[in-house]
Amino acid sequence: MKGYIGKTLRVNLTTGLCHEEAIDPKTARRFVGGTGYGIEILFRELKAGVDPLGPDNKLVFATSPLTSNLVPGGGSIMVCFKSPLTGAWGESRCGGNFGPDLRKAGFDILILEGSSKKPVYLSIVDGTPSLKDAAFLQGKDVYEKTDILEKKLIHGSKKPSVMCIGQAGENLVAFASIMYRDRAAGRSGGGTVMGAKNILAIAVAGSRQAEHADAKEFMTASRTAMKTVRENEMRDGFNEFGTVGDMPDNDEEGDWPSKNWRSNNWGQGAELFEDFQKNNLVSSKQCYSGCPIGCGRVCEVKKGAYKTPKHEGAEYESISVFTAFLLNKDMDVAVHCDYLCNRWGIDTISTGALISFAMECHEHDIFTDDDLDGIDLTWGASDALPRMVQKIVFREGIGDILANGVRKAAEIIGKGSKKFAIHVKGLEGPAHDPRSGKLLGIAYGTANRGMCHIHPLEGMAYDRGKMDWGMMDHGVSDPEKYDRWDEMGKGTECALLQRGLILPDVLCTCKFMSYAGLNPDHWASMLSATTGWDMDADELIRVGERVHTLQRLFNMREGLRRQDDMLPKRVRSTPEFGTYKDNKDCVIENYDALLDEYYTACGWNLETGIPTPATIERLDLTRYMNKQNDFGLHPE
Repeated sequence: MKGYIGKTLRVNLTTGLCHEEAIDPKTARRFVGGTGYGIEILFRELKAGVDPLGPDNKLVFATSPLTSNLVPGGGSIMVCFKSPLTGAWGESRCGGNFGPDLRKAGFDILILEGSSKKPVYLSIVDGTPSLKDAAFLQGKDVYEKTDILEKKLIHGSKKPSVMCIGQAGENLVAFASIMYRDRAAGRSGGGTVMGAKNILAIAVAGSRQAEHADAKEFMTASRTAMKTVRENEMRDGFNEFGTVGDMPDNDEEGDWPSKNWRSNNWGQGAELFEDFQKNNLVSSKQCYSGCPIGCGRVCEVKKGAYKTPKHEGAEYESISVFTAFLLNKDMDVAVHCDYLCNRWGIDTISTGALISFAMECHEHDIFTDDDLDGIDLTWGASDALPRMVQKIVFREGIGDILANGVRKAAEIIGKGSKKFAIHVKGLEGPAHDPRSGKLLGIAYGTANRGMCHIHPLEGMAYDRGKMDWGMMDHGVSDPEKYDRWDEMGKGTECALLQRGLILPDVLCTCKFMSYAGLNPDHWASMLSATTGWDMDADELIRVGERVHTLQRLFNMREGLRRQDDMLPKRVRSTPEFGTYKDNKDCVIENYDALLDEYYTACGWNLETGIPTPATIERLDLTRYMNKQNDFGLHPE
C-alpha cells in the first residue's frame, strides 16, 4: 500500500501478546486514517454498554498517510476510545512527533486491548514491540516518566518518542490526559482508559518510511500547502502571539465564558494578555520539526510562591479556564496551574471547569468550609487554584468527587448543583461562548464527543471571522450572508462544515492549518499523491461525513438520543454581567428549530437523531449494521 506503512499492531495487555495485522486497502480508502480508523475499529469491535474502564474497552492510536513532518501540521496523532467521562465516543488529538515516529517504528495504527495485572510500558523499535515491567515508573509524573524512558531506550543517537500518563491517569481521574511531554491528548479521558489498562507509557523509535505513489507530486503538493500557510496572515498572528493572543479580542466580542458561564465576557482579557507577555512568556516553539506556524509558547513564573520552571504550555484554553472561568487575575497562578496539569497529566479545560463548578457550589453554601478543608473558594481566590488541582489529581477530600467529572459530581452532590454543571453529554465546555455567534451553539450540542469547539472547527470563526474554510465550493454558504446573531440557517451550515472540518482529525493534521488557508483541495492533492488514489475534495469530504456519521451511530448504540444534543440553559441565556449583560442578541431562542435543520441536513431522524437507513446506505455504512446495531430502528 502506497502512503501507508501498511501495518496495525495489536497488543493484548491481558495476555501480553503482540501481533501484526495488515491494513485492508478498501477500508483504508473508506476511512483513510486518524479518527476514521479509530471509529471503524471501535464500532466494529466494541459491544454496546462496554465498561470504559474495563478490559473490553480499547485504545486506538491512529496515524494517516499525511502523518509526516513534510506535511503542514502533519505531526499529530489521534487517540480514540469509549470515554469514561461521557460513556460515549471519545477521542483526542496530540501534536508533537509521536505520530510520525510511530510510523517510523513500523506501524500506522496501535490497538491496546485487555488490561494488565501489573504496571507495564510498551516499547516499539523498528517493528519490534515489547511489553515490559513498569513498577519503577509507578507514581512518577509525566516529566519524570518521559525523562527516564528517553534515557533508557535511546535509539542510536536519537531519543524515542514517549507518550505516557501521569498521576491523574494512575488515579483514574475521569478526565486524565495522555501526554507527549507538554503536549496533550487532553480531552475525553484517554489517560483514564490507559490507567485502567495499567499501561503507563509507550515509547517508539525507528527509521522506516512509507513509500509515496508519486514522490515528486507529493513534494509539489506539500510545498504548495506550506507556501499557502506561510503567506497567510492568520499564520502570522499565531506565530507572533500564540493562541493566548486571542484573549483580548474574544473578551471584547463576547466569546470568553466567565464565572462558570454566567457571562460571555469579563473585561480583563487585554490586561491579562499584556501581563503574560511581559512576565511569563519566554519564547515561541514549534510542536514538531517543520511546523510552519509555531504557535507554541515556552513560559515560566520567575519568582514568588508559584515559581514555575520553563515549560511549553499556556495556550488559550488552558489560560482562559484558569482566569476568566474563575475570575482569577493572577497570571502567575494560571501559568502554574497549567504546568501542574501537564506534569500530572490532566485535561486543563475540564479541571478549570470543575473548579468553577465547585466555586459556585460554595457560593450557594452547597460546600461548607469543612468540605473544602479550609480552602477559600470564593470567586477570584487565586491561592486556592493550585491546591484544588492537586486535590482533584490525587483524589483528596472534595477532589475525589470532582475527579468524576462535572456531570457525575453534580449527581453525587445533589442539593440543586446540577444547574451549575455546564456540559454536553458529560464533557465540560471550553473557553468559547455560543452567545458570541449562534453556529457555535449547534456545534456544541451536536459534537460527537460532547461540548467541543472544534467540531466544526470553532464555529465562531464562521460567524465572526467570516471564514468559510474553503467549503463554499462544497455546499457551505458565504458567511457574509449571515450576521453573527442570526440563528436560522446555521444548523444547515454546521452540518455541512462538520463534513469538511473533521478532515484534520481523519488526516492527523493540525487544525490551525485550516485557519491558515488549507482546504479540502490541498488535503486531497497531498493524499492522492502519496496513496495513488486520485481522490478529489468531494470524495474526501464524503469520507468526513462517513466518519462523523459512524461516530454518531456509536453514540446512538450507547443509548444517546436527541435530548443529549441539548445545550445547557445558561449557555443559551442572557449574560448576568459584563458588556453583554441582558443583551437579547445573545439568547439562542430557536435551538430546537436549529436542531431540526441540522438533522435534516445530516439525514437523521428528527425525533431521535438516529441516522436514517437511507443515509446509512448512501455513506456505505450498511455493512456495519447488524442485530446489535439496528437500534430498534426500522425505516421511518
